[in-house]
Amino acid sequence: MNDEIIAEVREIKEALAEESGFDIRRIAEEIRKSEVQSEADGWKHIAAPLSPLSDSAFQRTRFTHR
Repeated sequence: MNDEIIAEVREIKEALAEESGFDIRRIAEEIRKSEVQSEADGWKHIAAPLSPLSDSAFQRTRFTHR
């Protein structure tokens, strides 16, 4: 990945954290509010699985040893 892109992502992450006073609870609350608003705007959120899906096509493809 391009170093400029990584630097920009880190700058954005730092700015967002600074807005919340580097408080992880406030950051999480802002994320939740953002999710609620985007769902109200018609976007769908798909929950990430809590553990890897060992029998998924992705797992079989990516982790198959030959």
